[in-house]
Amino acid sequence: MANLKLRDARKSYGAAEVIKGIDLDVEDREFVVFVGPSGCGKSTLLRMIAGLEKITGGDLIIDGTRANDVDPSERGLAMVFQSYALYPHMTVAENMGFALKIAGVSPSERERKVGDAARVLELSHLLERRPKDLSGGQRQRVAIGRAIVRNPKIFLFDEPLSNLDAALRVNMRLELMRLHEKLAATMIYVTHDQIEAMTMADKIVVLSGGRIEQVGSPLDLYNHPANIFVAGFIGSPKMNMLPVVVDSVGPSGVSVVLPSGATVTVPVAAGTAQRGANVTLGIRPEHIRIGQSGQFEGEAIIAERLGGLTIFHVDTASETSLVVQTDGADPTPLHTRISLQINPANCYLFDVDGKSLAKLTRLN
Repeated sequence: MANLKLRDARKSYGAAEVIKGIDLDVEDREFVVFVGPSGCGKSTLLRMIAGLEKITGGDLIIDGTRANDVDPSERGLAMVFQSYALYPHMTVAENMGFALKIAGVSPSERERKVGDAARVLELSHLLERRPKDLSGGQRQRVAIGRAIVRNPKIFLFDEPLSNLDAALRVNMRLELMRLHEKLAATMIYVTHDQIEAMTMADKIVVLSGGRIEQVGSPLDLYNHPANIFVAGFIGSPKMNMLPVVVDSVGPSGVSVVLPSGATVTVPVAAGTAQRGANVTLGIRPEHIRIGQSGQFEGEAIIAERLGGLTIFHVDTASETSLVVQTDGADPTPLHTRISLQINPANCYLFDVDGKSLAKLTRLN
């Protein structure tokens, strides 16, 4: 078993509190991703778990034992950093086995553990090479191998792919997902890239300003964001956000007046929304249709043609901009008048505090 709990975890630097009361459960064998913008506290939180930052308040519990004051080397964790930090004068095998050597593990046992990790990571043919002879992806695998040989309770990853080019990042994402399956290990992974979070995680923790905004599976966060921040952060292209005014509230939902002047009824519970209130309507780009008659008229000014899909940036007559995602073969020409249609069932409403109003019928 390898589970972890945080209870009201806090971190301050002098008078500045940067982690503001985190409660979180990481279950055995879960792949948990901390995601959020730069400065949200995700790397600091990971370093608190690793023991590289002292916890100012609250509790860190690993496998039922309070670990706040346990030395990092005794916590049973292994961390992979953004920088590979390999010793240039050592071979791959020596780099992977160095921590075991320091710990006094016998040469035969070191060789066995390094060999096992190398087979998992497909590094067996590179064990005698030095870091300068390796590609970026191979170096990162060596850094991961250095963690594997320690047989940790939990793996910690701090933006390990950010130094790689786009194609290699995709390949390494797949390798890490396969590794998680092979090792059946508990992993906590930090990234600012929500696509990495969506593709890799069993559970995503969205952070902002040192606080947790929402915890859930990738699809739960995508389909049921708790607030405007999560809705805008999860999903690419980003969700369109429109200022709207509540026209009426009824059993079928909340009717709002769009910037175009059209009225739609969004099937959500009224919550705090009252007639005349200024709220925000969210609609994802893939849920907007280009058609003959819609709630918006506009002009497509930019087209991102990506092969399997096309993304249009549309200036509407009501002086709002919308991003629309369509099929890659969509023939819509630029700089012509088009009509955009939204289905209210696919819309979200956020109250004046930015909180999501509950759907009357949940999306799958």
